[in-house]
Amino acid sequence: MLAQGNAPWFVGWGTLALINAGLAQGKNRNGLLWFVLSVLFGPFATLALVLMPKVRDRLF
Repeated sequence: MLAQGNAPWFVGWGTLALINAGLAQGKNRNGLLWFVLSVLFGPFATLALVLMPKVRDRLF
């Protein structure tokens, strides 16, 4: 069971993962994959996602 003091940490980490999933979908990337990566790597996944360019749907 989680200790009472750790609850805000888990809520913040989960919120960051949801934000990253939305950000990934906005860049035409797999939101579920980035959600999982964010749960595992947290702010490092956010940094990687922010630095990556948007995936283009078509060439022209």
